[in-house]
Amino acid sequence: MEAKNNKKTIWAWCMFDWANQSYNMVITSTIFPAYYVAITANEKNGNMVTFFGHRYVNTVLSTYILGLSYLIVVALLPILTSIADYRGNKKLYLQMFTWLGSLACAGLFFFKPGGPLEIPMICFGLASIGYCGGFVFYNSYLPQIASVDQQDAVSAKGFIYGFIGSIVVQILCFIVVLSPKTFGITDDALPARISFLIVFAWWIGFAIIPFKLLPKGTPNAGAHTYNVLTGGFKELAKVFGKIRQMPLLKRFLSAFFFYSVGVQTIMLVAANFAAKELHMPDDSLITIILIIQLLAVVGAIITSKSSAKYGNVKTLIGLVTIWTLLCCGVYFVANANQFYVAAVVVGLVMGGVQSLSRSTYSKYLPENIPDTASYFSFYDVTEKTSIVVGLFCFGFVESWTHEMRDSALALDCFFFIGLILLIVLNSAEKKAAKSKVLDLA
Repeated sequence: MEAKNNKKTIWAWCMFDWANQSYNMVITSTIFPAYYVAITANEKNGNMVTFFGHRYVNTVLSTYILGLSYLIVVALLPILTSIADYRGNKKLYLQMFTWLGSLACAGLFFFKPGGPLEIPMICFGLASIGYCGGFVFYNSYLPQIASVDQQDAVSAKGFIYGFIGSIVVQILCFIVVLSPKTFGITDDALPARISFLIVFAWWIGFAIIPFKLLPKGTPNAGAHTYNVLTGGFKELAKVFGKIRQMPLLKRFLSAFFFYSVGVQTIMLVAANFAAKELHMPDDSLITIILIIQLLAVVGAIITSKSSAKYGNVKTLIGLVTIWTLLCCGVYFVANANQFYVAAVVVGLVMGGVQSLSRSTYSKYLPENIPDTASYFSFYDVTEKTSIVVGLFCFGFVESWTHEMRDSALALDCFFFIGLILLIVLNSAEKKAAKSKVLDLA
């Protein structure tokens, strides 16, 4: 097995984030949401669109498509991670999901105004499956490539690479979208569609680096006595049984589920909210998202230093408190300037809560476990399930009340529950530490 804390391996791991965050920036955060809302907007008809013969509010449809894509990932990953663990070939699945996601982004190039929505929205869903599916196998490398004392820093470094990479690719798309005449483009819809091709090239192009340099994985066939197609679910049940015997990890995952419902959903629907509720133009939306990404780098660094000084759980309590207040404040956002203020706060806490959650989970795991893919499959199934709950909750409330603001209030309930559970975890951690000291004495 390759030694941990190898600088070249860690760099290659971080480059995967550099590559795939192009999807997160352009497809979920800026250009695609603005493009989608613009070409499907119809105030006279309540912004209704038709998809396979059924009518939906445009933003509700995109929210449901995202939710369905994450639900598919939740169903597939136990099978795939079981096979990856059994054969030691998790890098193969990292590659498979990356190709799926990047090619689906290329397929969005054919999404033209006035055309049917079925194929473009399927591509939109497949891109999401490729992105979040690949992340499961990417995350599972963390305990394999970094020692416990380095995992916070390495996790934060991965997110920082991702944020910086997404900024660079967004600037490239920004140039095409805002200066189309420079390239002789006269079709108003073409610049956005070209940006989808840029994402494809960036994502798969830089992913070649981790494909080449990351270790393949260690086969663990001897640990399995059941069919690998059903074994993933049995493995998750086995992992769940072990987690139930780990009081701190069990409490952390409960808190993580609830605050992730809010964090992940807000990040996925923020661009739709700005485009639809505040009628922000593309250039303003892209600019503020770039600012968010820059601040996210700063936030990830601050969070890493804070966790080193105050501990992971206390830092998470501070971050989730800010998220709780922020989500409540979204209900009252009425103009672009107020959205800018909210976006600045989002930028500072966005990367920190994600990187720290991942490394906190990794720290709570037993050392030297051979099946990290299975444990991180459980982590990712927890996260993806929270996203499914958040997206369908958000979409349902919007379709019911026709107000995205009401959906934000519904999400705030999840933040509050997550915050309470983190406070309970912090108290339990203190008791466990005190008990350990007494035992040593």
